[in-house]
Amino acid sequence: MRGKGNKNLSLDKFETILGPNTNFDGHLKSDGSVRIDGVCEGGVIETVGNVIVSPDAMVAADIVARNVSVSGAVTGKIKASNRLEILSTGRVWGDVEVGSFLLDEDGYFRGELVMQEEPELPPQLAKTPPDRESGEQASD
Repeated sequence: MRGKGNKNLSLDKFETILGPNTNFDGHLKSDGSVRIDGVCEGGVIETVGNVIVSPDAMVAADIVARNVSVSGAVTGKIKASNRLEILSTGRVWGDVEVGSFLLDEDGYFRGELVMQEEPELPPQLAKTPPDRESGEQASD
């Protein structure tokens, strides 16, 4: 599982692996990293570690983790305190709240994206632009 985007996550040791022939329904809570190769639905996947959704995996649940890497399909809310990456084979339908976000070419995302920390605007961008709808123009 060494793709361009998930090289940091692939080196992680996984405490919990839901294999390709596994169908899990419920609330999964772990202190370590989780890899999902099968089907997970109907609940929450919650860990202080990382979650990897492999290419053939299907998740219909919310995910709460430090880092989340999606190569399969996810429907549900994702909260990644650090990073969410949707790789080229990944598909996500749902709202996400992240520290940082990566969408590979050919990856798919549909939902609302909220970044946890908002950087300060540069002074040039902080100025209020002229009201374009009313036709007012800035005076020199």
